[in-house]
Amino acid sequence: MNRVRGLRGATTADGNTEEALIAATKELLEKLVDANDIDAEDVAAVLFTATDDLGAFHPARVARTILGWEHVALMDLQQMKVRDSLPLCIRVLLLINTGKASHELTNVYLKGAANLRN
Repeated sequence: MNRVRGLRGATTADGNTEEALIAATKELLEKLVDANDIDAEDVAAVLFTATDDLGAFHPARVARTILGWEHVALMDLQQMKVRDSLPLCIRVLLLINTGKASHELTNVYLKGAANLRN
């Protein structure tokens, strides 16, 4: 039986440029898709957050235009400001329809975000 499950991921961008945000977001989403064998039709919704030092590009546009997730509910949000938090960070919560159990899913943390909790 399929259920909606959540996958988490995070990465850091090399800077606050359109190119850096596109590259970081694309890499993160592709790794989440590959690690969990996700079909685009199974993606229910995606929530992106970015720290307040990132604003050159919307991460959701990467999912829509590069990955082709045109009919997926996508939303960009600003990460809450916490003292000494990781800068230049993009986080994602990917909601998918899957027959897999929660423990069978792989969260992905890249670059400077590799130290964040899995």
